[in-house]
Amino acid sequence: MSEPLALYIHWPFCISKCPYCDFNSHVRESVDQDIWLTALLTDMEHEAALTKGRLLTSIFFGGGTPSLMPPATVAALIEAAEMHWGFAHDIEITLEANPSSVEAARFADLAKAGVNRVSLGLQSLDDTALAFLVRAHSVAESLNALAIAQKHFARVNIDLIYARPDQSAEQWEGELRQALSYGTNHMSLYQLTIEPGTRFETMVRTGQFLPADNDDAATLYDMTQSISAAAGLPAYEISNHARPGSESRHNLSYWRYDDYIGIGPGAHGRRLNIATQRHKKPENFLSAIDRNGHALASEEPLDPASRATEALLMGLRLAEGICVDRLAQKTGIAPETLLDTDAVDRIAKLNLIQRDGNRAIVTPQGMPLLDAILPEIVAVEASAPA
Repeated sequence: MSEPLALYIHWPFCISKCPYCDFNSHVRESVDQDIWLTALLTDMEHEAALTKGRLLTSIFFGGGTPSLMPPATVAALIEAAEMHWGFAHDIEITLEANPSSVEAARFADLAKAGVNRVSLGLQSLDDTALAFLVRAHSVAESLNALAIAQKHFARVNIDLIYARPDQSAEQWEGELRQALSYGTNHMSLYQLTIEPGTRFETMVRTGQFLPADNDDAATLYDMTQSISAAAGLPAYEISNHARPGSESRHNLSYWRYDDYIGIGPGAHGRRLNIATQRHKKPENFLSAIDRNGHALASEEPLDPASRATEALLMGLRLAEGICVDRLAQKTGIAPETLLDTDAVDRIAKLNLIQRDGNRAIVTPQGMPLLDAILPEIVAVEASAPA
């Protein structure tokens, strides 16, 4: 059986740029759908030629706002992917969607195109918060889109942003319990972070609002974990919660450090021990396609130490942790040299990490401190690109 292979397709266009977003998203007055479909198909064909004989286990349409894509475009990309690679019998095909009425009207056709999982960017169930986040939809539109999504897709994810300025524990608890009451099998619950280069970063720097206090954010995080777990959606990654068996297979491919193909503007990939990235600006992406027959901006071979470091940084985000022996087999690095055992033992005494056989697992108490723990315990050092 071949190793899992995932496909990520980036659609870079949005109606407007959200003030907290640092993703590769762009606003354009018009998008030539035929040109973009041809470009994405060409980019896909290049990658398929390099990864023959691998079945796809998942496809993820991300963005940007991929629910703005015509369903016919989505269908053509799915059909081409199946032709190039073939599909695992239980392939997961996810599309990110905004809950506007226009996009929700496309859900039936997207399901017919082959999408079997949708990720809805509700972001909040409070209209005042949606206005602060500069979202184009209302709570009423969100709930209508959610109902339509649940009619057409067996698997639905809800995205929510919490730890917003001045959000109280009581407010977040009410919003979270309301979201859980809708019965989706997956929820992505993100704390609001102020990313460099975003409009929110400028607003914070100029004193227009203060982000949530770290202690308050920690309180909300702990509440999120306990309430979600009690409702049957425990955290399987630091920000992702699912009923057992409903975890995002595509995201698990990233975190378990399986190979994944990335096509579309700015898309990253990891294939055959090589890190790939596409040109980010849409116009540069199209020019590269015309010039080269693909839109690769870089291909960097990854040495064993680099792969091991990446795998540890990703895998320790998961509640299941990481299998040290499996990682040693994939990289050729001795298992006893992957982690700093003295640091692991020291941090384990604080109940922030544990060893379970050959697995290293960050505990629920350690997850909020993950960014501080990782540099302490990861022993291998990634090499700088040549």
